[in-house]
Amino acid sequence: MFCTQPEKQTLKFKLNKIMTKQDIAKQYIMHLENGNIEQVVALFNQNGMVDSPLYGIKKADEFYRELNSDTSNSELSLKGIFEENSSNNLALYFTYKWTLKNDKKVEFDVVDIIEFDNQNKINKLKIIYDTVIARKLVDQL
Repeated sequence: MFCTQPEKQTLKFKLNKIMTKQDIAKQYIMHLENGNIEQVVALFNQNGMVDSPLYGIKKADEFYRELNSDTSNSELSLKGIFEENSSNNLALYFTYKWTLKNDKKVEFDVVDIIEFDNQNKINKLKIIYDTVIARKLVDQL
């Protein structure tokens, strides 16, 4: 995830307005693709957790640091955002083209289930994807 800093797109892109869950989801995708780990982690509350089929259950900052250390590039193509209006849950559907630090590449579809707290901070993010190829490549690192 070695990319240049984006054009100062911050979490305050909607001035004087609380970001919606969909706004936060789009910020998440953008920051993850650009390797802006601090900005990704800032979308989580202080107890935010990530449940990954490859890395296990970890605190958000720990998970994204580990992912970043295994990554040389990420390309994410958002396919859809699905929001359950009567809850604090949202699902992201995207394609992830992942280049690991050893230059091995893998591409897969991902569904992230995001659970928000009452402040619209991410409390939990569950990542769902087929890990067969990705697991083999990460094991080679």
